[in-house]
Amino acid sequence: MRLAIDIATLLLLVTGCCFVFLGSFALVKLSSFFHRIHGPTKASTLGVGCILAASVLHRAIHGTGLHPRELLITVFLFLTAPVAAHLMSRAALSLMEGRPEAPSRRTEPEGHIRDDADERAEQEARERAEGRDDG
Repeated sequence: MRLAIDIATLLLLVTGCCFVFLGSFALVKLSSFFHRIHGPTKASTLGVGCILAASVLHRAIHGTGLHPRELLITVFLFLTAPVAAHLMSRAALSLMEGRPEAPSRRTEPEGHIRDDADERAEQEARERAEGRDDG
């Protein structure tokens, strides 16, 4: 029985660490603010919840019994993380209202980043070339 609980604790810890890593990776790799905020609020919150559940399970079996500290941390985390993410998203939206839209960017297969200015320059060059062909 004790071995099964130790294995469950280990699985919760590994799962929690994987979720926290994915949330951190999303924070670094994703492009826009709204994409970046999605990773940590979902994955990292779930990861920390798994780690705290492993701590509760370990203390219940090997420690001095159940302590409300981990449960209170879990409740606080699951209540505040979504609210904080929502407030940050609303603040970002309100700051972006008066600003012009950023030019779109995409990566070409060679790794060259193209944006709207490149496309406008190419379009103007094509129009000039077509104008010479007609004349």
